[in-house]
Amino acid sequence: MVGGAIGEAIHLSARQATSIASLAATNTVVVSASTSAPACSSGNDFDGRVGIRVSAIFVILIGSLFGSVYPVFAQRNQGVNGRHWAFFICKFFGSGVIVATAFIHLLAPANDALKDPCLTGPITDYDWPEGIALMTVFLMFFVELMAMRFATFSHDHSHPHSHDDEQPASSPITVGRQGSHSVHLASPTSHTPGDDHLGHSREHTDNDSTNPPDHEPRVVEDYSAQLTAIFILEFGVIFHSVFIGLTLAVAGEEFNTLYVVLVFHQTFEGLAIGSRLATIPWPKTKRWTPYVLGAAYGVSTPSAIAVGLGVRTTWAPGSQVALITNGVFDSVSAGILIYTGLVELMAHEFMFSATMRRAKLRVMLSAFGLMCLGAGLMALLGKWA
Repeated sequence: MVGGAIGEAIHLSARQATSIASLAATNTVVVSASTSAPACSSGNDFDGRVGIRVSAIFVILIGSLFGSVYPVFAQRNQGVNGRHWAFFICKFFGSGVIVATAFIHLLAPANDALKDPCLTGPITDYDWPEGIALMTVFLMFFVELMAMRFATFSHDHSHPHSHDDEQPASSPITVGRQGSHSVHLASPTSHTPGDDHLGHSREHTDNDSTNPPDHEPRVVEDYSAQLTAIFILEFGVIFHSVFIGLTLAVAGEEFNTLYVVLVFHQTFEGLAIGSRLATIPWPKTKRWTPYVLGAAYGVSTPSAIAVGLGVRTTWAPGSQVALITNGVFDSVSAGILIYTGLVELMAHEFMFSATMRRAKLRVMLSAFGLMCLGAGLMALLGKWA
């Protein structure tokens, strides 16, 4: 009997241990489920007011078109009613806008999107916004490197004569020697302060569209590199503009604030795009191209607002697909604008620009101040949008 009682006790203890283990496992599952990632949003905050949302299409269209087209017009009419300084202001103010847009309006939102608590999987295991932007910077450099390399290569083979055999439109000034090569600068009267892109190649490049045909081959390297850069820049800015247009279309109680901020946001970005378009030495056969590219930027956000209103019942900015898509494209655009802002604008327009090096200190400080003003205002707008 004693043995039977002992066996029964052991059997009972084993059953109790099994029950406790099962209960512990159940509790673990419950705790795990309660700490899992929250579900992504499947809707939006649209609250009506269709009329004022439609008005945003036209107001932002006017601001965007003015910003992107006016610098081109001002550059082509310099010296008329003060437009010389109008272009100068637009150019360097726009440079600051591009730099601030990269960090404040693209990289920061990309971090917010790709680190949303509702996302799971590999996208959350790494700092992808910074990684994608870094890869884009190197890709940008490679693309421009190849563009300049092949443009120079094809030019050398199609024009066997050297630049040394040609006489420039304006006499260069020899200011010193570097090794065995003289350093030449263009005539001080031939270019506007700041009207100089890739200035280190200015010694054999004249961006004046009035050059005779036999001088046009000189700008092939500069023109090809700048054309590549502007198309990539516009690609990045337009995608950003599309997403903010969709966001504005379905915004809720914050719509009024977002509306006002985006009017200035798109106008400032337009000035940045337009000032880049104005510096390219467009051939006479393509004189309307900058206006077309400016218009393409101008209609991007209004078109996105119209599309957003059309899909307002189904578009969910907080969905998993929207967050990842927005985050990835914002990261790519940030890399494009970081490279453009730091290399194409700040470095080339100030440090490598022969015109800026010759300019008076007042002019250089004015350009720097305008760039800081553009960056500061754009960074301030980042508080609301």
